[in-house]
Amino acid sequence: MKKKKVLHIVESFGSGVFSFLTDLVNSTDDEFEITIAYGVRNETLENFKEYFSNRVRFIEVKNFTRNISLTKDMKAFFEVKKIIKEVNPDVIHLHSSKAGFIGRFAANGRKVKMLYNPHGFSFFMKNSSKIKRLLYWGFEKIGAIRKCTIVGCSNGEYKEALKLSKNSICINNGINIESLEKVTQKFEEKEIDFNNLKICTSGRIGYQKNPELFNKLAQEFPNIQFTWIGDGELKEILTSKNIQVTGWKTREEVLKIINENDIFLLLSLWEGLSLSLLEAMYLKKVCIANSCIGNMDVIRDNENGFLVQNDNCKEIIENLNKGICKKVSENAKADILNEFNTKRMVEEYKKEYRS
Repeated sequence: MKKKKVLHIVESFGSGVFSFLTDLVNSTDDEFEITIAYGVRNETLENFKEYFSNRVRFIEVKNFTRNISLTKDMKAFFEVKKIIKEVNPDVIHLHSSKAGFIGRFAANGRKVKMLYNPHGFSFFMKNSSKIKRLLYWGFEKIGAIRKCTIVGCSNGEYKEALKLSKNSICINNGINIESLEKVTQKFEEKEIDFNNLKICTSGRIGYQKNPELFNKLAQEFPNIQFTWIGDGELKEILTSKNIQVTGWKTREEVLKIINENDIFLLLSLWEGLSLSLLEAMYLKKVCIANSCIGNMDVIRDNENGFLVQNDNCKEIIENLNKGICKKVSENAKADILNEFNTKRMVEEYKKEYRS
């Protein structure tokens, strides 16, 4: 039987979206013929192809850029249109806002199933002006005119998607438990050491991830080692002497560093549903996350982690004790195994691809 063709179109081919795609694609390429049309970012790994099966085909969209550029975006539109014609897919799966907008219009006139994952809507970007956020909302509203299913990767994102289009569904992000077990089985389970606490976070050092608050906390706890796994344009904000910035690391290296820490901080001002947070929960880290869409869909305050409200992060860290840390870390891992795993996630995407 001939395999259905699935074309993934992604501009933001790095960090969380990259991890999401490796798990999804490597779990579906046995049933579907998969092509990835991608853009290159600073955080895109040089050896990214090694993370995928050799059955996957890659086509670079040379004019994909993070920022809005009328010239480059028009060129990217025609590149994507040409790729769609060449691949002739049965399913087009779009990832993040830029690819979501361009892809929906580049596929104009084709009878093809389309899915769009925002991975965190652009109009939540608090570092943008109100006018820009209104513009992003307008782009999403115009894009929603196209016949395409919007996929919220958390319940909160799904509720926002419904405001744009009734043709929206929710498929929670998940992590690949089998893949994680292979990597982490050689790790020693670390008990929290209150005499030598270690705190980390992971992701691009940009406005979204709130490096200013991370730096402030490091200054308030000068005897605690803070680690930022990643790199980015706001690296210079991290001035506290007890912060180590690792630069971009492989997934295995990221997991190893998270495991060596006691607390995982996710201070994001907005999120889709952070895979790093899910991985830290699987590793039984004490997770402290900002109260925003995505984080609030995973963290149950004082049950499987802690939600930062009214700038009370310092207070949360000061009030930690062995008993509550044990409870929240065990609950966190149980929730990942039961609710946020790729087996469940992949089956739901397969159903969409088949329909």
